[in-house]
Amino acid sequence: EVVSRDIYWGCLADIFYCILSLLLLNCLCLKAAMDEEYDVIVLGTGLKECILSGLLSVSGKKVLHMDRNKYYGGESASLMLEQFYERFSKGNPPQSMGRSRDWNIDLVPKFIMANGQLVKLLIHSGVTRYLEFKLVDGSYVFKKGGKIHKVPSTETEALSSSLMGMLEKRRFQKFLVFTSDYNPEDPKTTQGVDSTWTMQRVFTKFGLDQNTMDFTGHALALYRDDKYLEEPCGETIKRIKLYTESIQRYGKSPYLYPLYGLGELPQGFARLSAIYGGTYMLDKPLEELVYEGGKVVGVKSQGEVAKCKCVIGDPTYFPDKVQKVGQVVRAICIITHPIPNTKDAQSCQIIIPQNQVGRNSDIYVCCVSAAHNVAAKNYYIAMVSTTVETGDPESELKPGLDLLGRIEEKFVSVNDILKPTDNGLESRVFVSSSYDATTHFETTCENVVDIFERVTGEPFDFSKVQSAIEPVEQ
Repeated sequence: EVVSRDIYWGCLADIFYCILSLLLLNCLCLKAAMDEEYDVIVLGTGLKECILSGLLSVSGKKVLHMDRNKYYGGESASLMLEQFYERFSKGNPPQSMGRSRDWNIDLVPKFIMANGQLVKLLIHSGVTRYLEFKLVDGSYVFKKGGKIHKVPSTETEALSSSLMGMLEKRRFQKFLVFTSDYNPEDPKTTQGVDSTWTMQRVFTKFGLDQNTMDFTGHALALYRDDKYLEEPCGETIKRIKLYTESIQRYGKSPYLYPLYGLGELPQGFARLSAIYGGTYMLDKPLEELVYEGGKVVGVKSQGEVAKCKCVIGDPTYFPDKVQKVGQVVRAICIITHPIPNTKDAQSCQIIIPQNQVGRNSDIYVCCVSAAHNVAAKNYYIAMVSTTVETGDPESELKPGLDLLGRIEEKFVSVNDILKPTDNGLESRVFVSSSYDATTHFETTCENVVDIFERVTGEPFDFSKVQSAIEPVEQ
């Protein structure tokens, strides 16, 4: 027994020594990391910041990535059920919802356009090796009268769609053929349409009615309002092509979604950055930025200063460098059935164009389920979001909430939309914008590429990232 006790206490002492050594080593590593000089310090581990951290590391930049939180993802994190209830101060979740770890609930739910910028960033960076994706089952649009319809994006779908009458179907089919063939450099494909024409003029040329213009501009081109109608047509045609090309890539739907939730995306880019020498520090609060001659030269945290040539971060780190330009209201709902009238889809997106419900901004609905490893069996997570226009934000979601059927739990949040007040070229502090109400990542990626080009002073070149392209999993 004495020998057994000696062995026991000896093993316990060894374990304690190992833990103490690891903690000491970690402290020394953190101390060393803060003592070094970096090309870029990134603040926050949201998706935008992690993409930039990964791409800059691969481009040869020395990167230090810090976050005040103890977890990755920031506002684009995915939380387990208990964490999610705690965030919304709702107490403990019902036992009927199963184990907390079976849930991964996105704070800002969005889908990935199959042929969009984010997929290109994922493939060309090699981050797809850390992730698995599933095709979203369907893409729908809301029409006055309370009905939802599959978004027609091909000539065949145009002719069979219940969205339009027979004559309108023919006109829309001709319009789709035009957008598919259109090349402003080849007069044979333009049908007389000049690139300076407004999109309204193009719609008028093809005789499309208001309803068709609505779903084309908002569910195909993914505009959030109608300002595009008075702008040159080239960008809208490009967006419609992106949607149809995304459909053609995998069929059925233009959208992808990662298994285990969107929180996997920032972590994938974080791994990429670490592989290429990036240093990460969680639970590391920002005290202040250090400037010399109006330019940032360092970041102070917990009494230590890490030197740098520039800083990138999400807007919550820079209250003096951003302005509020609006608000987004989101309702994340837990339901026990597919959204009605979606053919029992395990995942889908529904866009409610502004004119169909008398608003200035679209309403977005998306749904994922246990099929994506984000919810317990027989549960679905639906999100409804829009840009706030009144003093009663939650009531603005009613057209979307009415589509969901019975709701078990509802979590509502209203978040400010923050944008930087300058481009950061003088101070070398580059601030990302808040996430908008859309349920896709195209605007997110536009912001990422724009910041990358401002930081490096050159256009983003995919060929510099990684040549070994791995296909996205279906």
